[in-house]
Amino acid sequence: MPAAATILIVDDYPDALDVWDLYLRASGFEVLRAEDGTEALRTACEHVPDLVVMDLELPGMSGCQVASALRERAATRHIPLIASTGHSLPAKLDEARRSGFDLVLVKPCDPAELVDAIRRHLAAAPARPATSPEQ
Repeated sequence: MPAAATILIVDDYPDALDVWDLYLRASGFEVLRAEDGTEALRTACEHVPDLVVMDLELPGMSGCQVASALRERAATRHIPLIASTGHSLPAKLDEARRSGFDLVLVKPCDPAELVDAIRRHLAAAPARPATSPEQ
């Protein structure tokens, strides 16, 4: 049986992290968590998850800054990135896409919709490159 995909969830609201953590684990995923942008970048670089679900408004570094930083690194540029945000202004959503997010979901989002999006992006993701996480 293949190993469960590892999803990094990033949100500065602890209750949101708890809910998504439980739901994603119940859906068969391994879960990593981060509560701010700096922690998200460090966790993604250290563990190279299969996919990241991240809020845009975070302390430290914004979700857009983290996405841009992940796209600049060889070891993390392949990771599918999904933004989960309360913002619905077109300019903010466009900024998220320009910074490297593959998909932007507006909160509140249906948990089944998020899991479907995760599975679609994992299925479409290219194979991991043969590089070390330090790059």
